[in-house]
Amino acid sequence: MTQPVSLGLTLQKFSIHDGPGIRTTVFFKGCPLRCSWCHNPESQSYRAELLYDAEKCTQCLRCLPHCPQQAITASAATDRNLCRACGECSDHCLHGARQIAGRAISPAELLPQLLADQVFYEQSGGGVTFSGGEPLSHIDVLETLAQESKRHRLHVCVDTCGHAPAESFRRSLRYTDLFLFDLKHMDPAKHRLYTGQDNRLILANLRLLSDFGANIFLRLPLIEGINADSENIAATLAFAKTLRLRQVNLLPYHATGRSKYARLGRADETGEQLKPPTPDRLEEIRHQFAAAGFDTHIGG
Repeated sequence: MTQPVSLGLTLQKFSIHDGPGIRTTVFFKGCPLRCSWCHNPESQSYRAELLYDAEKCTQCLRCLPHCPQQAITASAATDRNLCRACGECSDHCLHGARQIAGRAISPAELLPQLLADQVFYEQSGGGVTFSGGEPLSHIDVLETLAQESKRHRLHVCVDTCGHAPAESFRRSLRYTDLFLFDLKHMDPAKHRLYTGQDNRLILANLRLLSDFGANIFLRLPLIEGINADSENIAATLAFAKTLRLRQVNLLPYHATGRSKYARLGRADETGEQLKPPTPDRLEEIRHQFAAAGFDTHIGG
């Protein structure tokens, strides 16, 4: 277990939304999609990045002399062209205004952190969830971690956008108890418009998992005016009926990640126009899937 893996900002312990029971979620960094509604933009790049929260910064400038790239100005701003996200500034920030998203850690270093809460997993029917970004983009490390997790009898979930080589899914099947599989849109052109990639590989991988008899929770992020319309819901439901699914989760859009764009020094790509479906529309969609025999939930 010597391979390095680039993770997100932290592990999320005591998670209750990334699979059954109490879980520890491991956030891999890097994603092949660029969803317009992404609430974890710090997970998109495969490289480490600086998150700077100007509201927390007191401009004490304690960080300034520790930056080897001299990327921090006298006003505590950061020149992103110079910054290498080395973490020196965050190590000396007293108020948590500077944090690094992405760090290298080996599976051998990570595994003890996953095992630390094993008693909570056992009591709640929980376990470990590998998320992202896209965990299957790091298939060698994911396979090692999942294999070791299963060796210690942990329940393993993989939370995926589906855009990865089919062989990566085949390799992960042996060690994965549950796939949390996001499906964004059924129309290939609209999928490319809103995520940067079409959906053909994603649909093929979803079919592959179903054909192999994998346990799948199908997760549908829903955004008004993008994919919550009757046409897309009907197409999604028709495709879902051809699959073996354990559960369907409807995930209404939320704007909690929008502030992260400014912290990354990037423009807010989501825009003011994105909204979740109304509660009545969500219930209508839930009823459609439930009436077709799916165990369907809003949220999860």
